[in-house]
Amino acid sequence: MKAQHWYDAVVKCEQQGIAYVLATVMGAAGSVPRDQGSKMVITENSQYDTLGGGHLEYKVVQHAQQLLAENQVGNFIEHFPLGASLGQCCGGSVSVLFESFAVKGLNLTVFGAGHVAKALMSILSQMPGKVRWIDNREDMFPRQQYDNVQTILSDDPVAEMKTLPVNSQVLILTHNHQLDFDLVEHALKRGDLSYVGCIGSQTKAQRFQMRLQHKGFDEGTINNMICPVGDTSIPGKLPIEVAVSISAQLIQHLEQFKQAQPQRQGVSWQTIKQDLVKGKAVSSMPNKVE
Repeated sequence: MKAQHWYDAVVKCEQQGIAYVLATVMGAAGSVPRDQGSKMVITENSQYDTLGGGHLEYKVVQHAQQLLAENQVGNFIEHFPLGASLGQCCGGSVSVLFESFAVKGLNLTVFGAGHVAKALMSILSQMPGKVRWIDNREDMFPRQQYDNVQTILSDDPVAEMKTLPVNSQVLILTHNHQLDFDLVEHALKRGDLSYVGCIGSQTKAQRFQMRLQHKGFDEGTINNMICPVGDTSIPGKLPIEVAVSISAQLIQHLEQFKQAQPQRQGVSWQTIKQDLVKGKAVSSMPNKVE
C-alpha cells in the first residue's frame, strides 16, 4: 500500500501509460470501513490510497488485479457484504464501482540487451507505456534506469514469453540466432500477441520461415512475424538508426491497433441505481480486448 492520494496516482498512471483500476465505494449500508465516494487506485503491482483496509480491501485489490491480468477494460459494479465471509465484523455492505483502464501506449517486452536495444531504450523511455527488458546477462543492462522500463534478469527467456500480457508487443533482439528462433516460435504459438518483431536480415527471415513451416506453422501465422523489423523507409545500420526505424514501426502499429479496438462502454445510471438498491453483484460486461 502506498500513501499517494488516488488522484495523484491516476495522473501518474495516465502520464506513464500504466494500466490501472479506479475502485470507488458507490453505496454503503450499515457500519462500513470507509464512506461512500472513497476511492483507491490499483495497478499490477501497487495500490494507492485506501478503502479502509482489511479483507474487503484485499478482495477489491484481488478483483481489480484479475481484471488487469485478463486485459479487461470497462466499468462495472460488485457488491460486498461485510460479514463472516470477509472476516470483518462491521456488519454492513458495500457496493464498489470498478473502472478499468488499459495500458496507453506501449506494452512491450524486449528480449536482448545489446547495442540496438540500449539505443532503443533511450527512445522508448520517452514514450507512454510500459517496457519489460529481458536478458540473461546482468552486466549488459546499463546503470541508467528509466521510469517506464523494468529490467528482468532471466536464465530462461522462453519461459518469460509464456507470461506476457495478451495483446502486448514483443521485440526480439538477442545475440543468439537459436534463441531468437525459439522466442519467435513460442510467440507465434501463443497467437495472442499484437506485434512480434525480430531483428535480422532477409536471409535470416527466410530461414526462420522455412523452419517454422517444417514445424507445422501455417502461412498466416508465420506472416505475423515481422523480420527484418523496423520501418524500411528509414535507412542506416548504426544502432541508433536501427532503433529509430524500430520505434517508427512501433508507433505505426500502436496507432493501427488503437483504431481497431472497440469503444469503451460505461455503466448506465439505471444499472448503477438498480445495483445499489438491490445490493447485487450485477455488472456491465467489460470489454475484453481481443
